[in-house]
Amino acid sequence: MPIKIPKNLPAAKTLRDENIFVMDIERALTQNIRPLRILVLNLMPTKITTETQLARLLGNTPIQIEMELLTVHRTPKHTTKEHMLSFYKTFDEVKDAYFDGMVITGAPVEQMAFEEVDYWEELCEIMTWSRSHVYSTFHICWGAQAGLYYHYGIEKLPLEKKLFGIFPHKVTHKGSILFRGFDDVFLAPHSRHTTVSREQIAAHPKLKILAESPEAGVYAISTDAGRQIFITGHAEYDADTLAKEYFRDKEAGLPIDLPKNYFPDDDDTKTPLSTWRSGANLLFSNWLNYFVYQATPYEVDTIPPI
Repeated sequence: MPIKIPKNLPAAKTLRDENIFVMDIERALTQNIRPLRILVLNLMPTKITTETQLARLLGNTPIQIEMELLTVHRTPKHTTKEHMLSFYKTFDEVKDAYFDGMVITGAPVEQMAFEEVDYWEELCEIMTWSRSHVYSTFHICWGAQAGLYYHYGIEKLPLEKKLFGIFPHKVTHKGSILFRGFDDVFLAPHSRHTTVSREQIAAHPKLKILAESPEAGVYAISTDAGRQIFITGHAEYDADTLAKEYFRDKEAGLPIDLPKNYFPDDDDTKTPLSTWRSGANLLFSNWLNYFVYQATPYEVDTIPPI
């Protein structure tokens, strides 16, 4: 089944060009199927890029997905007002609705204290609401750190140096269906200045560590029923995302190391390859299948609160 997105969303053309089945709202109305409603709170500055990355992964499933975009009350610097007004909703517009799943993205604010982020109070309101109006919430990178801190008091810790590159990981919770079908070692991108404490997470009775890396640390955390999932990396990244970030900072004269395990032969004149795409697709497919589709009540407004 396809992903159902607004007809004129820029991601639609990109996904069609990649032979990903996209269905506009008019055609979807002719099918007698209840799609999974997935709300995406997009906190990334490059809105259209992130929309496309997530739509690509959410659309790679036999389940019909209806993706809705949510924003906080903050004027984005890299996206037009027209795009935001056309495709994004505010919390006031969705707070009475229920969703099968929700994605909270990362954000470039990780070096700030959570309480100093200008939309922190609004984000806390949304995260509180998600406990009773969303069946499973998938948190990414800073979104994962914010969720762990707000819901469970897990502190964010500064790193001596930016964690930047592609790192090998292992599934450490062998019974995890979120990682069903994964290889013994899988790769995933990271780009962050902060981390979370493994000791704090392991000591919390409601949290399970599912996968981790010797160098990148804890990668995936879940509550018992998978109502909340936290991913510390960026499985959704395109092959060139880290390259764009690297060259942006390099050209600006900012301190930036070559991303690890990324450019062939560590030569930044060579085109990087995506070595994590299959794992990313499987991660999102497993989440949608096992924690959303098979678990959410058919009458979505009967979701039990956490």
